Amino acid sequence: MNLVVFLPLFVPFFTGIIGLLLWGKPQAQRVVSLLGGIGLTLVGANLLLTVIQQGIQVTYIGDWVAPFGITLVADLLSAIMVFVAGMMTLSTVIYAIVTLDAPRERNGFHVLLHFMLFGVIGAFLTGDIFNLFVWYEVMLISSFVLLVMGGERAQLEGGIKYVTLNLIASALFLSAVGILYGVVGTLNMAHLAILVPQVEQQGLITTLAILFLFAFGIKSALFPVFFWLPASYHTPPIAVTVIFSALLTKVGIYSLIRVFTLIFTTDTAFTHTVLLIIAALTMILGVLGAVAQFEMRRLLSFHIISQIGYLLMGLALFTPLSLAATVFFLVHVIFAKSALFLVGGIIHHMTGTYDLKKLGGFYRVSPVLSVLFFIPAMSLAGIPPLSGFWAKYALVRAGLENNQPWIVAAALGVSILTMFSMTKIWAEAFLKEADDGKLRENVPALQSIPAALRLPMLAPIIVLAVLMVVMGVAAEPFFALSLQTAEQLLSRTEYVQAVLGVQL
Repeated sequence: MNLVVFLPLFVPFFTGIIGLLLWGKPQAQRVVSLLGGIGLTLVGANLLLTVIQQGIQVTYIGDWVAPFGITLVADLLSAIMVFVAGMMTLSTVIYAIVTLDAPRERNGFHVLLHFMLFGVIGAFLTGDIFNLFVWYEVMLISSFVLLVMGGERAQLEGGIKYVTLNLIASALFLSAVGILYGVVGTLNMAHLAILVPQVEQQGLITTLAILFLFAFGIKSALFPVFFWLPASYHTPPIAVTVIFSALLTKVGIYSLIRVFTLIFTTDTAFTHTVLLIIAALTMILGVLGAVAQFEMRRLLSFHIISQIGYLLMGLALFTPLSLAATVFFLVHVIFAKSALFLVGGIIHHMTGTYDLKKLGGFYRVSPVLSVLFFIPAMSLAGIPPLSGFWAKYALVRAGLENNQPWIVAAALGVSILTMFSMTKIWAEAFLKEADDGKLRENVPALQSIPAALRLPMLAPIIVLAVLMVVMGVAAEPFFALSLQTAEQLLSRTEYVQAVLGVQL
């Protein structure tokens, strides 16, 4: 067994088990959760370095070789996602330790978080499309409990929408997997890459591709089935929202990238045109929803949808540059959105509200927090020299090189509206003077952050902000890795060779 590939799965599972054994001991659970976050980050970094230096890593569970057994595969894309997942887990745990209320901690927040991560990492590493479904279900069960933990009315309402749509997606996913197996006779993704182009009924393969698109599209919050996300992501505590924003929809996008670069590549003129149209509609409707909001978490939740449209745009253009832009954008948007949600959480911790109309004066009260909002906000809008600028520049250039000016126009227009909505938060929460009387009327009491908690709350945001600056100012090595990842995805040869030991 290749431990380099297996350890990222083992760490969150083992952390969750230890957390269960320490039930009723919140202090011990915090320590274990923190160590689990550190451990996942370290093994994720080791996996990424190993893949960069030695190529794709594969392990066969029980020594049943592909395509007959369960296969774990780490290529550059999955290794990057595992490493980023570890970083976001560590950031979330640090923030949760100092902000999460005691009842949620006692009811198993840390345990559920790591079991959810177990499903997320499994989805990134699996080499079998049926096991991808299994990992989705592991992730769904844990995430649903995290979403409704606390039992507030808004949480339950959002949770019902979340689980209903995701169960529908799971049913579609399983149906598509069953039909695909009936047509091709295998579920190993490397094996599918060889056999799917040989199927005589390519019309059926195209139909299956659209069925997978719809299933993963629900989980990714793509148009027209995105409405569950802004209805649910703003309801739990901010620590839960952050990890959901960072990873859950990104698992859906990862799955789309995987199947539409490795398996469904025989009718790209149709399938990727559909992807491009959906990308444009997702971008536009997501940002319009954000522009209309004055509740900070809902506004940022709509931006999750909008930014997913950019990710799909890169996949749909299907060139080395566009896929590299998608990989770069994927990492950038995880950092940017997480930082913005964490800033929103601190604002709520201090004032008791997310309503922009009731906020104000934070630029004067907390210049540090203002800077920590400004950096990810401008990066999300694509302002140079931050990471978001290079991600959007590469997508725009790829669109123009691919003779698709309309999607470029849509992307630039959405970027302007993103800037507008970020400016709205800046103007309402930071620049304008706070109406203290109105604020006190609607909030029980203003809260100040104790000095001992200030650094643990700010540290994750500081690290994310620094990473966005570094990815922007020193973009070349990061984009070079993204381009290498894109070329690996498009060629498929290295993946198939590593898993099956045969040439594509």
